[in-house]
Amino acid sequence: MKKYKLFINNEWVDAEDNKTFVSTCPATGEELAELALASENDVDKAVKAARAAFPKWAAKSGDERANLMMKAMDIMKSRYDELAEIEAKDVGKPIKETSGTDIEYALMAMEYFSNKARQIRGDEVPIAGGDTLCYETWEPYGVVGSIIPWNFPIHIATRTICPALSAGNAVVLKASSLAPITCQILGEIFTEAGYPEGVLNIVSGSGSVTGEAMLVHPDIDMISFTGSTAVGRRCMQAAAESNLKKVILELGGKGPFIAAKDCKVSDAVNSLILGFCFMQGEVCCASTRLYAHEDIYDEFVDLLVKRCNSVKLGDIMDPETQMGSLIDENQFKTVDGYVQRAVKDGAKLLCGGERKTEPPMDKGYFYPPTVLEVNDNKMECVQEEIFGPVVTAMKYRDFDEALELANDTVYGLGATVWSEDVRKLVKATRTFDAGIVWMNTNVMSKIEASYGGNKLSGIGREGGIVGLMEYMKCKNNVLFLGEEGNYYDFK
Repeated sequence: MKKYKLFINNEWVDAEDNKTFVSTCPATGEELAELALASENDVDKAVKAARAAFPKWAAKSGDERANLMMKAMDIMKSRYDELAEIEAKDVGKPIKETSGTDIEYALMAMEYFSNKARQIRGDEVPIAGGDTLCYETWEPYGVVGSIIPWNFPIHIATRTICPALSAGNAVVLKASSLAPITCQILGEIFTEAGYPEGVLNIVSGSGSVTGEAMLVHPDIDMISFTGSTAVGRRCMQAAAESNLKKVILELGGKGPFIAAKDCKVSDAVNSLILGFCFMQGEVCCASTRLYAHEDIYDEFVDLLVKRCNSVKLGDIMDPETQMGSLIDENQFKTVDGYVQRAVKDGAKLLCGGERKTEPPMDKGYFYPPTVLEVNDNKMECVQEEIFGPVVTAMKYRDFDEALELANDTVYGLGATVWSEDVRKLVKATRTFDAGIVWMNTNVMSKIEASYGGNKLSGIGREGGIVGLMEYMKCKNNVLFLGEEGNYYDFK
């Protein structure tokens, strides 16, 4: 079994108290790797290394930072298949997803943000009279703490550390203890690429100890966190209590999916299945609330159930497998608990709703696509994020009602609408209270565009130019060029 230490100041070191933990495959129970369990003191060492490295790293040109990231990208490409296999096993998702999405998106982030590092520039602000030069510049924050979840470890890690590093920040990265391996491997990749000591540091451990130590550390200037809304609240609290850190929060979601009566039903059904089954439904932007027009509701739901029952679960190393295992027993109990309570509260279970245990699924936490028919938008299963392959189905009479139902949630990450009427589509984009709107497509994310949510779905954006600038602060510079004595005239 492979062993990974902490990556601090370009060195692999044991945890101060020599504690370790083991990462296992949720789909098979196989022990994959032993990792060092970072303490508060270990986090402090990583932060000190980043703080010491920051001035020289920030002083490098955008071209220098970009060239190093391109080298790291080439090294990652050479390890593509290895990383895809490890990511699949560590998360319990199909190899088809990790090879087609996770590693591919990580490479896209490295290429995109390396090029953007060459283009960071400020603006001159014209001042009347011509005797004052006013210009704005952009500077890195300093030390960025990146805390990422277990569903897309290497993708979300690169989505955050690449803009942070490109902007000139030094980084301390912590992956979830449930799926930490590929993030540790980033230490090997960035070292081989030639990154200076302390620019990227990687610690592994629990959220309650390692993550908390990052949140409250006074020398971390900014936190980027992707995860639950509950922990996002703690990030905000800790930022206020320590040093008023800037925070970027990408949190939970409860995505609506509106199927207008003129939509292409077959295509829309497939889009919805992808939207709530991708990554076993453990996706914050998942489409988990279906609102179908009453004229097409029966046709839509019948086809949805039929196709959900044909989704292939099983061996995650089989390229034909479409769904893998939930991350662990706790998540299985959470998902199944929501479903059972929903049925008890009056929802109609149309398909799914029970754990799959036949081989090769007998050692994992496999939960099939589950459809719950509801008639009350206030039900727990409709309002709360389940984070599993569960969708609620509800009919509506007119489009305005559907939009009102869609916005009736504390979340605002992704929202989807299917219609052949462009007026309906545009109206939906203007009405949805969401950070991302998909029209006649679903859960499509591009690193060149922003990603993030409103309301309890988070603060700030990742991706695109907007995401890059999140990792920088603006400075206003004013230079008086007029004759001495013309400005200050005190007598």
